[in-house]
Amino acid sequence: MQKKWILFLAAACLLGATVAKPKQPKRIVFLIGDGMGLTQISGAMAHYTGRNAFERFPVIGLSKTASSDNWVTDSGAGATVFSIGKKTFNGAIGVDSLGKESPNLFELIKPLGWRTGVVATSSVTHATPASFYAHVPSRKSEDAIADFLSRGTCDVAIGGGIKFFKNRADKRDLFAELQTKGFTCIANTELQTVAAPKLIYVCDSNGMKTMQQGRGDFLAKATRLAQSNLLLDNKKKNYFLMVEGSQIDWGGHDNLFEYMKAELIDFNEVINQVLDEAIRDGNTLVVVTADHETGGLSLIENKENKSTFKVHYSTGGHSGVMVPVFAYGPGAELFSGIYENTEIFHKFCKLMGLKK
Repeated sequence: MQKKWILFLAAACLLGATVAKPKQPKRIVFLIGDGMGLTQISGAMAHYTGRNAFERFPVIGLSKTASSDNWVTDSGAGATVFSIGKKTFNGAIGVDSLGKESPNLFELIKPLGWRTGVVATSSVTHATPASFYAHVPSRKSEDAIADFLSRGTCDVAIGGGIKFFKNRADKRDLFAELQTKGFTCIANTELQTVAAPKLIYVCDSNGMKTMQQGRGDFLAKATRLAQSNLLLDNKKKNYFLMVEGSQIDWGGHDNLFEYMKAELIDFNEVINQVLDEAIRDGNTLVVVTADHETGGLSLIENKENKSTFKVHYSTGGHSGVMVPVFAYGPGAELFSGIYENTEIFHKFCKLMGLKK
């Protein structure tokens, strides 16, 4: 009889463990390495002597990246799934596969008191950041994408893209319009500290310089600036910040391994910075993934020096392989396993108390 009770209690404990609700985070930092597959990480980190951020995550999953109309997604469809939780066609921003505007994550969490922001080394109107606040059928419509910032669902945007706010084809000064809606708007090639709960800060005409051209620690500084400003006038201290290592993808498209490597190492340092803060804080969920892999990169045997490898690219475009998902913090356990990229949106919704 005693043995039966022990077995019963063990089974009850196991069942309780499987249905226990994950702890809800107060803040989420979602880092997207555009075009960053396992081979990009493996190659860039192979001989890196600094701290490998990817090795610090206790939870790892795999995401399937196909879009609604193509096994090989583009960044528009690849980021839109994170924001609306639905597959869509290549080139789309914030619309479903029928081209219909679908509520995005920022719009859904604002009524719950969450602050929102995007940081990128591309323009802030580029495909990945745009997918979190805009709704257009074509990612090329960057003037129209910039207009969506006036809706106020994105509190902080830092990156490039001056030309989409000033000197536009329609002659509008979007900065002047945004300032009437409470935004602090800055166009400055040097990123400086500024305290503003609603901030648009653009530092280049379009995309930012590359690391090889001397961009320096812009992405780390911009991430810190965004995090500090998202806490201003924020009683709940809740925010969702998307940070993109945009040019990992651009190095892949050019089949330039050293370009990609420099961008990924920069992204690695930003992840370390975010993880350090999350560990100190204890209430921040950190999730790192990619929208897709770029270049069909493989690392093959180097017969002249077997302690290293040769780089081989199979395409100047994207590939359709699964990409890794890394998670740390409250709710991180939800991100293990293999799943469609749409599930990342639904996991975020669950952790933020959304019933969508």
